[in-house]
Amino acid sequence: MSRKGCSPDNAACEGFFGRLKTEMFFERDWLSTTIENFVAALDTYIRWYNEVRIKSSLGFRSPSEHRRSLGLAA
Repeated sequence: MSRKGCSPDNAACEGFFGRLKTEMFFERDWLSTTIENFVAALDTYIRWYNEVRIKSSLGFRSPSEHRRSLGLAA
């Protein structure tokens, strides 16, 4: 399949979901997990990913801290 015309955001999305699967999903046995517990675990992971995880490319800040430093978030 040709990648012509694909959004540049697609690579970022694929990268995020790849990390999510590796760091969160594949680490656990989800067979006995309820939907509610899965959603809570997913919410916890996404909050960690955006609010706690430090990125050197963002000046050793979390994505949320970086957005606030640029005035893009409150």
